This record gives sequence, structure tokens and C-alpha cells, in this order.
Amino acid sequence: MNKTRNNSLPHQRTRRDHASETAEDYVEAIADIIADRGTCRLMDLAKQFAVSHVTAKRIVDRLQREGLVETEPYRPIELTPSGKTLARKCREKHEIVFRFLLSIGVDETTAAIDAEGIEHHVSPKTLRRFAEIVQEADGRQ
Repeated sequence: MNKTRNNSLPHQRTRRDHASETAEDYVEAIADIIADRGTCRLMDLAKQFAVSHVTAKRIVDRLQREGLVETEPYRPIELTPSGKTLARKCREKHEIVFRFLLSIGVDETTAAIDAEGIEHHVSPKTLRRFAEIVQEADGRQ
């Protein structure tokens, strides 16, 4: 029995990491939708992520429990100050990874797709190096 518990630890970490990635993706999307349309509703998120209304609701409820969003039934979703900070950091990280991929010759479509996954798994040290490379590449152009 004890061996089973020890074997489950990597899976617990994977689930926790995935939940964090989902939170980052959702707050970033909420910020983008608000910037584009003025408000963000549950159906906007369901459409953006190609998930059911119920799935989007569960995630938004979790984000609300975590203090990242505020919402009421049939009302727009708003980011809290913590949610806005997280969205800004996620956007910055995404932009650095995207621009790094472009700087090494990856086409724009592929860079956009790959940046979405890489941004969640890059260490702060690697991200800083990506940013340095992007700045160097920008200086050469």
C-alpha cells in the first residue's frame, strides 16, 4: 500500500501542474477577451477553449475560489488584482517564448502554437535567457 502512495506522487504533481497551466491559460484568455470586447462571459471561454459550458463554469468557479476572478450568475467575469497580475505575467512569458521561437527561424503559426505549451514549462532562468536572445536578435535587425 505504501508503494502505491509513493508511485502516485508524480501523478499528483502532474495534476497540480496541469491545474496551474489551466488557470494561467484562463486568466490570460479572460484578460484578452475583456481587452477585445469589453466584457468576458462564460460562453466566451467555452468557445475559446472548445469546452462545454459546464467545464468552463467549473474552471471559473475554481479560479474564483483561488481569488483570481470575480463573477456572479449571468454576470461578466472580472479579474481580481491577483488575476490581472497573473494574466500580465503569463502574457509577458508567452510573448518572450513566441519571439524567441521566431528569432530562431520558427514560422509564426508554429511559434504561436508551440509557445502556448512551452510557456508553462520553461524555468525562470531559461526564460531570462530567451529574453536576452530576443533582445540581441532585435538589436541586429
